[in-house]
Amino acid sequence: MDWSESNVVAIALGNCIYLWNASNGKTDQLLEHDEGEHACSLSWIQGGNILAVGNNSGVVELWDCAVKKRLRVMDGHENRVGVLAWNSYIVSSGSRDGNIVNHDVRTRQHCVNRLSGHTQEVCGLRWAPDGRHLASGGNDNLVNVWPQASGGSHSGDQALYTFSDHQAAVRALAWCPWAPNVLATGGGTADRCIKFWNVNNGTLMDSIDSKSQVCALLFSKIYKELISAHGYVNNQLTIWKYPSMVRQAELTGHTARVLQMAMSPDGSTVISASADETLRLWNCFAPDPNQAKKGKTASTVRSQSVFRTSIR
Repeated sequence: MDWSESNVVAIALGNCIYLWNASNGKTDQLLEHDEGEHACSLSWIQGGNILAVGNNSGVVELWDCAVKKRLRVMDGHENRVGVLAWNSYIVSSGSRDGNIVNHDVRTRQHCVNRLSGHTQEVCGLRWAPDGRHLASGGNDNLVNVWPQASGGSHSGDQALYTFSDHQAAVRALAWCPWAPNVLATGGGTADRCIKFWNVNNGTLMDSIDSKSQVCALLFSKIYKELISAHGYVNNQLTIWKYPSMVRQAELTGHTARVLQMAMSPDGSTVISASADETLRLWNCFAPDPNQAKKGKTASTVRSQSVFRTSIR
């Protein structure tokens, strides 16, 4: 699942991909894969209608969603592509084979370089907003930070830092929009911690025990806050004030693990997809001219889903 800057949510379900226009509520089917094929990851290019699709066969497809046309198929992996991240004209793909491939979508020879810093599946991948670093998380409990390669948007072949403090898989990664040197990472069931790293010097800034599996992280674009998505035991979303990490609100309603989150282009709304086969929209960060950048208290009414639909 991913939410585009043109306000369209792409959702992979079974062997189909759907496009939901959040402006008018219209839903279209983009594609239906052949039997045995399905999408494992989706990511919109910044500021455009191009959707990258990572498949279980190890390829990355590019689709022009304005005309519903596949533009190209890019290989490079031996197993499923579970995570994707864009940086300008580079789309990075992380796979169950443990490798990350940087693809230059402008060129015929798309594979720019291959990063081999994980011994198990790459399950988290995020470029920093300023494009200077690529963060990857793996089922090997590692977090790698890759520097931008000199002269281009792809990342260098050697990790700048490797963090081994998490005690479970690291799927949740988020870069701070107002402090691009700050990386937040979240660990799985055996770890439960949200950690903050300074990638300028490789130091651990803070670690918070969230008391439950961390599945996804997003920083607010409007407030100095962070939202985390969780699994066992409450399957909730939690809003935290940053950097104090005081809990601001608990968003409950999902009855199974939250798989993914995405944020609306205006930063006001978060969509969550859960193993309970529902999508929920949360009006988490509606602009408030009197409280913007000052944080909010848990008494603020924003703990109820404003939208719920079955994706069964």
